[in-house]
Amino acid sequence: MRAPVVRRVAVVGVLAVLVAAVLALVSTRPGPEPGSSAAGASGAPGTPDPSPTLRQLTAEEAGQAFLSGYVDPDGRVVRRDQGGDTVSEGQAYAMLVAAAVGDRTTFTSVWSWTRANLLRPDGTLSWRWADGAVVDPESASDADLDAARALVVAGDRFDDPSLTDAGTTLGTAILDAETVETKLGRVLTAGTWATAEPYAYNPSYASPAAYDVLAKASDDQRWAELEEGSRAATTRVLAATDLPPDWAQVHADGRVDPMPGAAGRGNDGVRYGYDATRLPLRYAESCSAEDQALAARLAPALGRFGGSPAARDLGGQPLTADSSVVAVAAEAAVAASTGDQASADAALVRADHLQQQVPTYYGGAWDALGRMLLTDPVLGGCPPLAR
Repeated sequence: MRAPVVRRVAVVGVLAVLVAAVLALVSTRPGPEPGSSAAGASGAPGTPDPSPTLRQLTAEEAGQAFLSGYVDPDGRVVRRDQGGDTVSEGQAYAMLVAAAVGDRTTFTSVWSWTRANLLRPDGTLSWRWADGAVVDPESASDADLDAARALVVAGDRFDDPSLTDAGTTLGTAILDAETVETKLGRVLTAGTWATAEPYAYNPSYASPAAYDVLAKASDDQRWAELEEGSRAATTRVLAATDLPPDWAQVHADGRVDPMPGAAGRGNDGVRYGYDATRLPLRYAESCSAEDQALAARLAPALGRFGGSPAARDLGGQPLTADSSVVAVAAEAAVAASTGDQASADAALVRADHLQQQVPTYYGGAWDALGRMLLTDPVLGGCPPLAR
């Protein structure tokens, strides 16, 4: 197995005071480069608007803003603020958003581009494409899972059984190539490159609602096993630390160790950052009360020091003064899971404003998905803020 390496991305925080120049911080987030193993993607600074008119968005408005800002006419999702490359994560996010807002034209173009350019012989998706070709063929299981869920949702929404079939086919590839059995149960590894023990594991890749959508569409019992195993792994993580880490490793005997990056390769140390902040969003929308309770367990640590930093240590101590859309959306998810609807609503508005002030690919995706997962059942979950 080829060892993962680190890719660098830039992060920009909330502008408290407008000054003549914007301070830029460079943040390292584990992930693949050509010839390495695959792992997620993160936000980077866009061009700040010096005088934006800030407003609260609906889920559909946030979704359309992401699609119009980052999807090319041919269906390629472009990380415009990160060098113009494309990752399977972004394709999957756009598919989820397009399915949620009912934009069949965009969904079709994004899926067509994805299938033509990223589909691997084993049925999973290559992680990274740049300059006209795949530059990292390894898979990232969160992208595969989100794409499979989006296909099944789109098949129902657009009354197209071929999309449902494509989703269940991709789902089977995930189960076959990206899951392993442990004493905790079946768990989702980080990708096809991570199936040797100890298993590289990203806690935020688990998506109970996606498992449920795919289980109903396929009748494959392994989805229920994966839901139980993921819950056990997350419970094990949160028994040891107040906040989940971006990266961990799982042993066959059920031990779970926080790690500083994919397979331990990272420069930032163990932290709750751009990856881990997705975990409460995915667990808050679960239809299981046990999963929702896991999201709620993050509340004390997030409230301990105040603010909405983009990265914290696992006790909640801020590691940066900068913020991020996904960190704020995560606070909304945690508040919603505790029953604090007012705080959750306010956090979603703050996420809208942050994305409008400093637009980014990753922020745009999670501004839209945060609202969708928490407020609208269209993607098949049980959103805690649905009215």
